[in-house]
Amino acid sequence: MSKKISKVLNRELKSIEEWRNSFGASTPDQTLFISDKKIESVFESLSDKLKGNYPFHHPVYAGQMLKPPHQIAQAAYAMAMTINPNNHALDGGPPSSEMEKEVMSILADFFGYGDEFLGHLTSSGTIANLEALWVARQSHPTKKIAFSENAHYTHGRMCEVLRLGAVTVPILENGKFDLETITPDEIGTMVVTLGTTGLGEVEPLDQIIPWAKKHGIRIHIDAAYGGFFRTLKDSVLIDGTNWNQMQEADSIVVDPHKHGLQPYGCGAVLFKNPEVGMFYKHDSPYTYFTSDDLHLGEISLECSRAGAAAVAFWTTLQCFPLKEKEGFGPILAKCRKAALTGYSLMVDSEKLVPYKKPELDILTYFPVNESTNNVSDISKLSKQVFEAGMRDQSFYLSLFKVPSSSFTKLHPQFDANEDQVSILRSVLMKPEQADFMEELINRIEASF
Repeated sequence: MSKKISKVLNRELKSIEEWRNSFGASTPDQTLFISDKKIESVFESLSDKLKGNYPFHHPVYAGQMLKPPHQIAQAAYAMAMTINPNNHALDGGPPSSEMEKEVMSILADFFGYGDEFLGHLTSSGTIANLEALWVARQSHPTKKIAFSENAHYTHGRMCEVLRLGAVTVPILENGKFDLETITPDEIGTMVVTLGTTGLGEVEPLDQIIPWAKKHGIRIHIDAAYGGFFRTLKDSVLIDGTNWNQMQEADSIVVDPHKHGLQPYGCGAVLFKNPEVGMFYKHDSPYTYFTSDDLHLGEISLECSRAGAAAVAFWTTLQCFPLKEKEGFGPILAKCRKAALTGYSLMVDSEKLVPYKKPELDILTYFPVNESTNNVSDISKLSKQVFEAGMRDQSFYLSLFKVPSSSFTKLHPQFDANEDQVSILRSVLMKPEQADFMEELINRIEASF
């Protein structure tokens, strides 16, 4: 943490301590006492254990979807945790609950919903999607949920949890949904993913909107990973066609703990029609008494939720607005440029071949040499490169399995002698990686 932020944090922690003491002296019970020697020993051991992590903070890490929270968010979360508010009811944290309502208003405006909406933070994108599908079931209790073959596995899993029928929609070569394969009368809600977790692909919302309206089908957007890229919807860096129509969806999920610079866990779900709040109606014998205002627990499937998550996100949005030229926009532009730079360098490489052009900041590619003839050769070489980077600690990538039938459509020069092929995948979530791509690719190429 920077010296400036550490200084501000320590100063404001003292202010919080003064507030705590303003209610009168209160000495912690003896059962809570720990000796200085024990504290030092335990935290020394903890430090050693934590150093066993991969360097998620550094541009050499281009593996999974792991983005360090901003130091501003870390400091705000730490301050709030000295109080440990619970945002289920206003009783558990009036200020943090108000901050949550404020950040949800900011998100609703950002996604085009305006003032009329219902929404709240969740502990993850998984739970946010669960709530969206639960509302989908309550809205159309006898109908199925449809989602593409590239959608996150959580949708199929949550359909099982909710005992909902699920329909997987094939994707055509042009990226459109093969709507001819499904029966519209069976579908209550169609899930559209703006930023798939595999390839970072933006699914065709523009295709689904008129089709869904024609058949009276709800639309749920899973933007858990890609949602904050909407800041670039009017820039030349992404195709804004689908991003500009998000407000047409009935519900939207986004994960602030991915591209929103937040600590785990912080997800969010929004509903365009606030009347879906009737599905959440319940009674509690001991909460919701301190205020007649809406308690967040009255519109949430989760009960206890960390108020610190709302505090951290609120603080972050004060410093980094959701704008193209200020705040989040320039950060995401760097991530996008990292992927485009990597793609351009690989087009000219003799050892690395891009699988397909990235739509966001996820770059997929595969290594080749003079003896690479089939998909099994590619899989072996990909695993070799993956393991070399981990072993030498010079770079960190991830592996991605692709059906050989899909792979050979894009790269027909290779024989499909196995059903699947393993390729390499880089998730370029850190803006620092925009200036590191040439070095990263040089290191990858030197590994085989």
